[in-house]
Amino acid sequence: MYQHFYHFTDMPFSLTPNTEFFCALAPHNEALKVILSALSMSEGFIKVTGEVGTGKTLLCRKLINHLSDKFVACYLPNPYLSPDELRFAFAKELGLEINGKSDLQGLHSAIETQLLALKKEGRQAVLIIDEAQSLSWDALEMLRLFSNLETEKSKLLQIVMFGQPELDENLANPKVRQIRQRISFSYTLRTMTSPEVDYYIAHRLKTAGGDEHLISKGLRAFIAVVTKGTPRLVNIVCHKILLRAYGQGKSSANWFHTLNAVFDTDDCKRRFIPRQSVVLASLAVLGALGMLHIYGAGGL
Repeated sequence: MYQHFYHFTDMPFSLTPNTEFFCALAPHNEALKVILSALSMSEGFIKVTGEVGTGKTLLCRKLINHLSDKFVACYLPNPYLSPDELRFAFAKELGLEINGKSDLQGLHSAIETQLLALKKEGRQAVLIIDEAQSLSWDALEMLRLFSNLETEKSKLLQIVMFGQPELDENLANPKVRQIRQRISFSYTLRTMTSPEVDYYIAHRLKTAGGDEHLISKGLRAFIAVVTKGTPRLVNIVCHKILLRAYGQGKSSANWFHTLNAVFDTDDCKRRFIPRQSVVLASLAVLGALGMLHIYGAGGL
């Protein structure tokens, strides 16, 4: 649609977690540093939580791309797995050849053997789980068993869990207290501040090969308010803004496009409606001042 019209090389506000658009903002940089520091010290469990849309999956992908050859990343994007399915998925990520008839006990031994082999090569396996708040109790218990795999000096496996705040609620349950006690490092992603939203939008526009002034600073400040700095909502609103600007053949977005995009986005609309009366009152005052200016000029 508007990609070629605005001379973008890629869609700037796609919801796909494209690491080329990773924006080095404080919350994501800090989270990445915490994870990498924990991995360098061979700590067992690492946990990163954040509200819906705060960029956990993008951070997860960035981590995988950032890991050196010393690490073997095993990525599980789908946590809706039974313990047996989790074991099979992990074995597959480790590069083990398995089939549906594999003996579960034998598979566990094969996993341990592979982890030991990697350790002898000076490499460390890292199991990275996205949407970890959806793990069942039995799956969490399986993770605990995985974390028991170790030598006398170090862990054979490190586990990084990315999840929504519900993950903290799940881990507060006494039945998984052993896992909770093994989490040595954790980080909570926050939403973006208004200056960060401003930088984020400009960064994505420029990274896609476009002009950062397509969405002005004033519009960006307003977007920061109605999205409360949630990256996913910022992407959704900006995408709709550009669609509307493109639909009218405009070289840049304006307030009409922005307000339309906000009212077309439920989460933002609910946040904006309480302020609607204030906005309308402000517009009315500005309109009245404009009319007074006109009449004043006429009187002269």
